[in-house]
Formats: sequence, C-alpha cells, structure tokens
Amino acid sequence: MSSSRDEMVEITLEVRDDGVAVHDVKPAGASVGETPDRMFIPKGKLEKKTSPLGASMRNASLKIRQVGNELKRLASMSKPAPPRYFDRSKSAAAHALKGLKFISKGDPAGAGWAEVEKRFDEITAATGGALPRARFGECIGMKDSEEFAGHLFDALARRRNIEGDSIDKSVMKEFWDQISDQSFDARLQTFFDLVDKDADGRLTENEIKEIISLSASANKLKNIQKQAEEYAALIMEELDPDHLGYIMIDNLEMLLLHGASQSARGESRNLSQMLSQKLKPVYETNPVRRVCRSAKYFLLDNWQRVWVIALWVGAMAGLFAYKYVQYRERAAYDVMGSCVCFAKGAAETLKLNMALILLPVCRNTITWLTNKTGLGVVVPFDDISTFTRLIAFAISIVWIHAISHLTCDFPRLLDASPEKYEPMEKYFGSQPKSYWHFVKSVEGVTGIIMVVLMAIAFTLALPCFRRGRANLPKPLKKLTGFNAFWYSHHLFIIVYALLIVHGIKLYLTKEWYKKTTWMYLAVPVTLYLCERMTRALRSSIKPVTIYKVAVYPGNVLALHMSKPNGFRYKSGQYIFVNCAAVSPFEWHPFSITSAPGDDYLSVHIRTLGDWTRQLRTVFSKVCQASDDGTSGLLRLDCAQGYNNPNLPKVMIDGPYGAPAQDYKKYDVVLLVGLGIGATPMISIVKDIVNNIKAMEEEEGSTLEKGNINNRSTANTGSSKRRDNFKTTRAYFYWVTREQGSFEWFKGIMNEVAELDHNHVIELHNYCTSVYEEGDARSALIAMLQSLNHAKNGVDIVSGTRVKSHFAKPNWRNVYKRVALEHPDSRVGVFYCGAPALTKELRHLALDFSHKTSTKFDFHKENF
Repeated sequence: MSSSRDEMVEITLEVRDDGVAVHDVKPAGASVGETPDRMFIPKGKLEKKTSPLGASMRNASLKIRQVGNELKRLASMSKPAPPRYFDRSKSAAAHALKGLKFISKGDPAGAGWAEVEKRFDEITAATGGALPRARFGECIGMKDSEEFAGHLFDALARRRNIEGDSIDKSVMKEFWDQISDQSFDARLQTFFDLVDKDADGRLTENEIKEIISLSASANKLKNIQKQAEEYAALIMEELDPDHLGYIMIDNLEMLLLHGASQSARGESRNLSQMLSQKLKPVYETNPVRRVCRSAKYFLLDNWQRVWVIALWVGAMAGLFAYKYVQYRERAAYDVMGSCVCFAKGAAETLKLNMALILLPVCRNTITWLTNKTGLGVVVPFDDISTFTRLIAFAISIVWIHAISHLTCDFPRLLDASPEKYEPMEKYFGSQPKSYWHFVKSVEGVTGIIMVVLMAIAFTLALPCFRRGRANLPKPLKKLTGFNAFWYSHHLFIIVYALLIVHGIKLYLTKEWYKKTTWMYLAVPVTLYLCERMTRALRSSIKPVTIYKVAVYPGNVLALHMSKPNGFRYKSGQYIFVNCAAVSPFEWHPFSITSAPGDDYLSVHIRTLGDWTRQLRTVFSKVCQASDDGTSGLLRLDCAQGYNNPNLPKVMIDGPYGAPAQDYKKYDVVLLVGLGIGATPMISIVKDIVNNIKAMEEEEGSTLEKGNINNRSTANTGSSKRRDNFKTTRAYFYWVTREQGSFEWFKGIMNEVAELDHNHVIELHNYCTSVYEEGDARSALIAMLQSLNHAKNGVDIVSGTRVKSHFAKPNWRNVYKRVALEHPDSRVGVFYCGAPALTKELRHLALDFSHKTSTKFDFHKENF
C-alpha cells in the first residue's frame, strides 16, 4: 500500500486463488468518494495492468506484486471463504428495484413533486411552512402507514444531521428527491438508513428485529411481529456467518439481489413472453355488425337464462292480457272501468309468482333435478337465487292490485248511480254507503294484512337491513339483521293461508272452478310441505357426533362430525346446521369442507351474525388453548364415537346441490375463494388429491399383482373413475385480509402440497393486508419470506408450504395465463365470496372466451 518515494497511493486489494481484485486506487489523503467497480488482475499479469494514475501505478507495480504474493501466501494458510460477488446485471437490479419503492405511486420525481408540494402547502398553511413529523406520511402518500413514514423521516433526517420534528419545504424537496430516486444504489442506501438507527454503517440484530417488527405492524402481520426476534436471528445467521455481530450494506444488497435473481429464474421465459401479449379484441367499425356481434355473444353466453326469463315474462304477459281482455268484456267494466282490468290482471300474475317462488326453496327437488336428470343442460339451476329475487320483485305487483281496488274500484262503486250499480248487486249486494264496508269484509281484511306482511318481509330482506347496516336508532337496530330477515320470511306461511282465503272469497267470481288460486298453489305447496317433512325426519333421526372442535383466529369455528348413515355428497355441496342450544328453529347453510372420501364431515363457520356468534361462544366454552399458546387456536378432540356430554347437540340436513359440485366435468378448473368463501373450494382441492391418489393406487396395485383378471377388474374401475373425473389441472386462488385466516386450512394446504406429486393443483395464497410486492413497507417481509422458505420450506405469512403473495391478484393476468397454457380447453371458474368480485370475474370469463380458443364457464356460489 505504498508507492514510490515521491508519491503515495492507497490500494484496496482482494486476494483470489488466481490473482488480486483491485477495489480502489487513489492518492493518499484524498477525500472519500464513491468506490468504482472492482478491477480483477490475473496472476502473472499484475505488473502489466495500468492504474488510472498512470505513472504512479507503474512505479508501484513491483510493490503490488510483492504485496500480492505475500497476501496470497497468508491466504493459503488461513484459507478464508471466497468472497461473494453480486449480480449487478440490468435485469436483476431492475427486478430488485421493484422491492424498494418508498412512494405509493411510481410517478417520476418531477411529476410527483407537484402533488407533494400541493399537499405540503395545505398541511403547513396553519404552521408557518413547517411540516411536522407526524404528518410526513400524509404528505408523501403514506397516510395509512404513519409509523413507517415516521421512521423514514428519521432516517432521512439522520443522513442530513437534521434535528427536530419539523422541516421546511426546501428540506422536504431534498427528502422527496431521495425517496423518489430511481437508481438501485440510492434506494438501497435509503432502506439501509431506515434500518441503521444509530447511523454507524452497521446493522445489529436488535436493529433488524426492530425493522421486522415495524414492517410486520405496517402490514398487519401479527404472527411475524411476535416472532421478530426469531427472524432477526435467522437473517444474522445467514448474512453474518463469522459472528461479527453486525452486517453491512453489501450483505443487504446480496440478500435483495439474490432473492430477485431467484424470482427471475423461477419464471418461465416462454410464459413471460406469452403474458406480455395484449389479446385485444378487433374493433368493428360498422355499427350494425358491432351490435350483431354483441348480440351474438350475449345469446351464446346467456341462452339458458334468456329462454327461461323469456318464458316467464311471456307467461306473465299472457295471463295479464287474458284477464284484462276478459274483464274488459264484463259488466263490471262499465262501473269500475280499466281499474278492475288492471286489478284482475295483476292478481293473475301474482298467483303465478306466488306458486313459482316456492320451487327454489324446495332444495331436495332442485338437487335431484340437477344430479339425476339432464335438465341442468338447459335450465340454469346455478342461478336459482337470482331467479328467486326476480320473482320476489315481480310479486310486488300486488301493489297494482291493491291500489287499483282501494283507490279506484271501491270509490267508483260508492259513487255509481243506482242504475249503473244495478248489475253489481249480485256480486256486492245492496249499494254500500261507506268505504268501511269494503275494508271490513273478508276480502278487504285478508288483502290488507297480506300487503302489510309482504311489505315487512321484503323490507327486512333488503341487504342493508339483512346485514344490519341500516343507520337506525338503537331500539330499532335490534329489529334488523339476519335473524329478523329469517323470522320475517316465515310470515309467508300466514300470507299463503290468507291468499287461499282471499281467493275463495272473491267479489266478482262465484263459480268454484273459476276461483283458480288453489289450482296455482296446490302442487308447489304440497311439494314444499313434503320437503319440510323430509328435512325434519332426516335431521331428527339421530344427531351427529362431534369428533373435533377448533376455534381459529378470525372468529372461525370448525366442526368435524360423524357422517349419518347413508349420507353421500359431492365436493362443493352444502348442508344446513342446527344447534338447539342456540335456537331450536334456525337452520343455516354452510359449505362442506371435507372431501367425500374422508371418514368425517366438516364445516368451517365464520362469525358474521347473532346465530354464528352464539354458536362460537357455546363451543368455545368447552375448548382448550392449543399447545403452542401463540396461534390463538382453541380446540377439543374427542374419541371417535364418543359423545362428550358438555358439547351441545348438533343436527344437520342435506346435502344440497351447488354450482361447484360439477367441477369434475371440466379438464381445467379455476377455483377462487375470498376469505371464508374458500370453504367449498377446499373440499374440491381435497377431492382432486384423493381421486388422483386413488387412481395411482389402483394402477400400482394392478402392476404389482400382474394378474390378468385382476388387471381387467382394476382397469374397469380405474376407467370408470376417469370417466367421472376429468380434471387434469386445478388452480386455487385464496384471497384473505388477515394473516390468521391461513390457520383455518393450514393442515389441508400442507397435505395437498405433500401428496400432489404430479403438480396437478397449483395453490396461490394472497394476503391483502400486505402491501404489494414492490412497496418498501413490505420489502423486508419479502426478503425474509424468500430466506425462510429456501431454508425451512415454510412460508412466514401463511405458515404453510405454500408461498404467499402480497396484495390482490391481477385477475386479468390470471385468466390470461390459464388461457395461454390451456388452449382449446373448457375451463370451469368457480367463485365463492363477496359479490363485489363477481362482476369482474364473470366479465373476464366472457372476455377471454371470445378472444381466445379457451372457453371459460363462470359459476358463483349463491348462499
């Protein structure tokens, strides 16, 4: 590290087996600048390399060679680990940059500053131009992460030796320039400063622990926050193998670039190229052809719904027109005019809809029609709940009937002249003198009571009342919610009784065969009564035995129960559950989460209302905390066949058909579950694994025995199984807000990952509480996730073998990927969750069915 007598230089060397790497060469005493890229000097050619200092370097070459030989000799004695070289290629650095964004929007600094400056002026208007630390996050667009923004403020202030808790606009501009800098080194340095609390250029284990806890808090990851010390030790173990007690910025760079290069290598180049395709539809300039094409697509996608609704609307229009024309020709028209025609036409359509609305609630019948007949091809049984709402809306036509009578027909009868009223005497008797005469009659009383009861039931069925979201005074708030909706709908028992009485006591019809109300209702009411009797008998013969109870974080109750004798179901179906300890009358539907091949029956119940809250409370009292004491899990395991006297009695009714039960007819399925909406999809995933495992065992058994007869029998069974089970590829996307939600199906996820040897099922977990991949607030979580998964095979977010993604999926890319990987295939898309996503998933299914050779069939669970 010395040169000639006249000039002195400082040389930083790194010894390798085949030469010396020159890190830095500069005159002694020069100011410290940015270290240039390293220069490698091979053995035997060291003296031939020229330095940037020209003559000085040439004079020092001999000394350098001597130093190199001596260092090499010492290195051969100590044999240290070879130094690590980072991939600073353009692609790796660009990929890594995505993990260090400190601003919520990727705007260029110039365009972004205008918006920040505007917010700065608004915030500091009352503080004399000084921005307080507490509002720094709001100013830069991190309003929802004030704690993280506060630590970022401290890091930026430390680098500039700024003290105090407020800054002016010029300093704010400096801060913004740094956090919006697009270079890799600048972002890396900012992130390092964020962790380096004492600004000594070293990261200790406590500092790493603190930033892990901060990142976990910003992303609402409570489990990681509790285990921050453990994960900090993991990072130190990986990056500080010499146990120095600290790591440097190059260690952090190595971790970031290593994770980026791993991610880049893990993605198929062909798939990446395919995902870059636009798949845009060809715009039709001719408006007539454009309309025709849209109509064609609409009919192809909705022909089942179209013909059913067309038939229904046609039947209503025909009945209304028939009654209107019929009374247009009768004497009553001369007295009451068109009012009586409208009243009778509306009454006839009301009878039809009151009969039809009973059919969707006959669930056993619908399940039988779906499973045992071919009607499912032409009748959209999946949309039965939507059709029920349409019928309910059509029943509101009762207002036309009621208003026509009360405000038009009755006043006209009172005001009619004796001569004009004379033909009405055989229907109404002597001309009444008071309006009360009509109201107090059997027809009037039954009609008014029916309208009032319908109004109550329809009002409480509105989403805002059914979900308890209506802004009402506290005393009235108790009259809303699911229980109010459930009990109010049982008022229709009274409504149907009154409807039959009202139909018998008609004003203008005396012949029994013309009183058609009972004719409309006879078959549906009989069918409904049989359904209720079947459900009551089937569920009350023997209560199920509880095998296991678990209360998970996120207020989810899991029940593992015995299967009643003869109980057979398909994955995707649901059952009704009753618990007399909560309410002897209420039955609530829940998806089955066990597979048909399991020796138990299970449901997962999310606490969303009064009944589920009370059910969770009842079972929580008999559960005990889990062994680890950290997961928040309560559980109770019972011996199979043993009835614990402390457990409440549970009865079930079902199973009942659901759209997801038909997944086996598709070669490829895309399963999407939001939150607790993953329950039917979990059953399907387990069923796919069980089917694949059974087919592998059948084939293995046949090959092992080698008997022709056995082989023939086994091949027949295997062939039958393949005919019923066509699925060769499944994609499961589970999106949830809370980290604790992954505890619900943790065991199942690990089981699927272990048993799916042929990679038939692709599992994707998304945690939306974590900021998107690329945000600095989740950067350390992503680094830690990659490190822990590579070392231990466990994801730190979900706690399973399935690696989790951050934020929400890009659904268009999901569809695009499936379409490109499975051309000329039919893909079944099954969704269960909040209605908000239904429109987007259905639109994408139609969009890609039109643009590509892959056809997507969208189905939504409707309960």
